[in-house]
Amino acid sequence: MLTTLKRIVQEVNQVIDFDDALSLLALRLKQATNADCCSIYLANYEQQNFHLKATEGLSKSAIGKVTIGFSEGLIGLIGQREEPINIDDARAHPRFKHYPEVKEEKYHAFMGTPIIHQRKVLGVITLQQIERRHFSEEEEAFLVTLAAQIALEIVHAQARGALDLSDATQRNKWQSTLHGVPGSEGIAIGTGYVANRISTLANQALKQVNNPAEERALYRDAVAMTRLEVQDMSDRMQSTLPEDVHAIFDMYLHLLDANSLGHEVEQKIDAGWSAISGLKMVVEQYVQTFQNMNDSYMRERAVDVEDLGNKILGQMLQSQESEQRLPERTILIAEEISASMLAEYPPQSLIGIVSMRGSQNSHAAIMARAMGLPSVMGLTDVPVSMLSDQHLILDGYSGEIIVSPEANILAEYQQLANEELELFEHLQGLSDLPCVSKDACEVKLLINAGLSVELENTHSSDDDGVGLYRTEVPFMMRERFPSEKEQIELYRSMLMVDTSKKITMRTLDVGGDKPLPYLPINEENPFLGWRGIRLTLDHPEIFLVQVRAMLKASLGLSNLKIMLPMITSVNEVDEALRLIRQAFFEVSEESHLSGEVLSMPQIGVMLEVPAVLYQIPQLASRVDFFSIGSNDLTQYLLAVDRNNPRVSDLYDSYHPAVLRALKFIIDQANQLNKPVTLCGEMAGEPGGALLLLGMGYRNLSMNRHNLLKVKWVIRSIGTSEAEALLEEVLNMSTPQEVREALNLKLETLGLGGLVRAGK
Repeated sequence: MLTTLKRIVQEVNQVIDFDDALSLLALRLKQATNADCCSIYLANYEQQNFHLKATEGLSKSAIGKVTIGFSEGLIGLIGQREEPINIDDARAHPRFKHYPEVKEEKYHAFMGTPIIHQRKVLGVITLQQIERRHFSEEEEAFLVTLAAQIALEIVHAQARGALDLSDATQRNKWQSTLHGVPGSEGIAIGTGYVANRISTLANQALKQVNNPAEERALYRDAVAMTRLEVQDMSDRMQSTLPEDVHAIFDMYLHLLDANSLGHEVEQKIDAGWSAISGLKMVVEQYVQTFQNMNDSYMRERAVDVEDLGNKILGQMLQSQESEQRLPERTILIAEEISASMLAEYPPQSLIGIVSMRGSQNSHAAIMARAMGLPSVMGLTDVPVSMLSDQHLILDGYSGEIIVSPEANILAEYQQLANEELELFEHLQGLSDLPCVSKDACEVKLLINAGLSVELENTHSSDDDGVGLYRTEVPFMMRERFPSEKEQIELYRSMLMVDTSKKITMRTLDVGGDKPLPYLPINEENPFLGWRGIRLTLDHPEIFLVQVRAMLKASLGLSNLKIMLPMITSVNEVDEALRLIRQAFFEVSEESHLSGEVLSMPQIGVMLEVPAVLYQIPQLASRVDFFSIGSNDLTQYLLAVDRNNPRVSDLYDSYHPAVLRALKFIIDQANQLNKPVTLCGEMAGEPGGALLLLGMGYRNLSMNRHNLLKVKWVIRSIGTSEAEALLEEVLNMSTPQEVREALNLKLETLGLGGLVRAGK
C-alpha cells in the first residue's frame, strides 16, 4: 500500500497544471483500487458548495459544471461529518441526491472521504462500484491515507493557481491574497526580496518567460560551470574512490552533455519556460523514472540526478543574485528569519518581513517587533520563490499578504499607512510625559534589549532602564564563544548608556529556538531539553566567564542586575548563586588591587516554567527580584510550541489559564514584598498592558518600539477601571472572548489605532 501511495503522490506532483493533476489522481486511484469510478470534488467557500473537478467513470461533460451544496447529498454529508462514508447502495441512503448530469445511475457501492488540511475541509474523494458491496477496511484506510497525503499538495496547488504562475505576463496583473500569522503590527508596501534562497529545485516555482535566448544562455553558462566543478571533483577523488563509485562522476558528465539533459531542458525553454523551470521539470521527470525502476541500484541513481540538478540550479541562482539589486522598499522574505540575516541588509531599506516558518511569538517575530517592522509569519503553503520581485502589501495586523494589489486596494492601504504615520507622530509627543494612570499610579516602562546594538545602546528619556538584556545574541552572532574581554566591552557599553538606570542582564539563554552554531544540540524536543540555566550549570566555565565579565563591566557602577533563565528548582538557584559568589570573590580581589569599587548586583530569576509557580516563597528567600518570561510561560502552560505555525492558533497569552497564573504570581510576590517585572511580549501589547495594570504589575519591559504605545494606554485609564476590566475578563472561558473585550475597551478609550490599521 505504502509503495503504491508514494508512487501516486509523486506522479501527481510532476503534473504542472492543477486540473490535469486532479485528473491523473482520479485515474491512478481508480486503477489502484480496481474501482469502477473515482471522482474528486473541491470546496468553494465563497459559494458554499463542492465543485466536481475530476472524474474517471462519471460523465466528463459534468466536470466544472456540477456543484453540490455543503448541506446537499452524500458529498455534503461527508463534508459536514468530516469523516468517511462507506455504503453498499448509495441510492438507498436518505441523503442521496440524484444529479442527472453526472450519469451515475449504474453505480451502487459508494465510499467517500474528506480532504482536510488544518481543520478545513478542502474537498471530497469518492470511489464507486457497479455492484452492491461494502468497500473493505483496507480500501477505506488507503483512501483516507491518500486524502491526508494529497491535502497539502492541493493547498500548494491552489496557492500557485492564485498567483497564476503559468503565465508570467499575466501574473502581475491579478491581485491575490495569501494568509499567514500576524507577526508584528503595521502596514508595509514594497517589493518582495528573497534572502539566502535555498538552492533546491523542490523550492522553485514554475514560471514562463518571453526571452528564450537569455534563458538558454543562462542555462548553458550554468552547465559549463557545473561541468568544471564536477570534473574538478572527479580529478581530486580519482585516487580515493573505488572505480565503480567513481563512475558516478562519469554519469554526471554524461547527463551534462548537450545531447542528454541539456537537449530536453532547452526544449522546455523554447516552449516558453524559464531556465530554472525547464531544469526543474526535466530533472524531476528523470528522478521519477529512476525511482519507479525495479532495480535497486538504478533507483538509487535518482538521488544523483537530483543532486546534479541542484548543482546547476545553484550556478544559475548565483549568476542571477550577482545582478540582483536590493529594492528601494524591501520586504524581506526567507524560509526563516535570523538575527544574522537581518544584519546583512541596510535598515533604511527594510520595511517589512515575511518568514515562512515561525509564529506570532517566534524569535523572528520578536525581532521584527523590536525593529518596528511589520511582519507575517508561518506562510507555510507558498514557496518563497513565488514572492520574489512581486509588488506586495504586507498587513501585520491581519497576517495577510496582498500580491499585485489593484489600484483601489493600494490606495486604501496607502491611506492606512499614512494614518499610521500620523499616529506615530502623536506618540512622539508623549515621550517626555510620565507614565502614570489617570489616578496617578506610576508604572515603570523598561526595554528588552540585545537584538540591536545600534537601536538600544542610545540614551533615551522614554524608558526607565533595561528589564531584559539578552546576552545570548552576541554569542549567536559569532563562530566561537566570545572571550571575557569581548564580553566586558559589550556589557560595559550597555551599562554606561545611562548609569542612573538599572540594566538587568540575563545569563546565557541558548537552546530551543536559539542554537549556537559552534555548539550543536540535537534533541527531539529542544524546548524541554538542554537549554538556559541547565546548559550553563553543566558548563560552569562558560557561566563563570560570563558572570566575571558582567562584574568587571560594572566596576565603579551600581546599575547591574543579573537574572537567571529557565529556572525549575531551588537547587539550580543555589548552584548558580554559589558560582556568582565565587566570581564576585575573584573579581573583588582583582579590583581591590586596582582600587576600583565592585558592588554586589541584585540577583533575580525568571519565572517561565510552571513548576516555579509553586516554589515562589522558597525562591523569594534566595533572590532579590522576579522577572516573568510570559512567552515561555505561555508555551509551557499550554504545551504549545510557539514556533510551530501548525499550532499557532493554540498559543495565546490571553488564555484564561495564563491570565490566572500571572495574577497568582503577582499576588504571591506582593505578599512576600518581592518586586516583579513582566518582560514577555505581552507587556508591549496594548491589551496586555490593560490587564497587567489591573493585576497589579508596576514594572513592564518591552521592545522600545512599543513603549510609547503602552504609555498612551496607561495614561488613558485608571487602575480601578483596569481592575474592573480584569475581573470581567477572568470570568471568560476562551482567549477569543478576552481579546474581543480588550479590543472593545481600547476602541472605547479612543485607542483603536493600536489594535488595527489606521487611526
